[in-house]
Amino acid sequence: MTIYFYKVSQPYGCFSNFSPHGIDIEGTYWPTVEHYYQGQKFVGSPDAPIIPLIHTAATPEQAAALGRCQTRRLRLDWEVVKTQVMRRAVFKKFITHPEIQEILLMTGDEILIENSPTDYFWGCGANKTGDNHLGKILMSVRTEIRNSFA
Repeated sequence: MTIYFYKVSQPYGCFSNFSPHGIDIEGTYWPTVEHYYQGQKFVGSPDAPIIPLIHTAATPEQAAALGRCQTRRLRLDWEVVKTQVMRRAVFKKFITHPEIQEILLMTGDEILIENSPTDYFWGCGANKTGDNHLGKILMSVRTEIRNSFA
């Protein structure tokens, strides 16, 4: 059985980057994975001053909107590092919060798919042909955590 997830309020909502599970990376606490991910887009870029605003955004939706602004310049290596940045944050989230780690591990070997109707990179997109990189990262993190207990 394939497990689809998307909205925080739906089943498996804790798999969403918008879920309220903060992470501490390099001594900085981020309220959600989305906050962290959006902030990392600008590290070392001319638009790095936006990072504190993303960090303190009231909601992950606001953090995402700040990070997705088309007029801002991303870090030069963003396309190369974005999946590594996401994996680091997702791994940290699931090793920090045992209650959602248990949910992830209980999915066994099921395929996890972010059921985003618009995102064909992180999710499956409207026609289910997307790359599903977030689902792949979650499955990889699940395997790594499971193997650490073996």
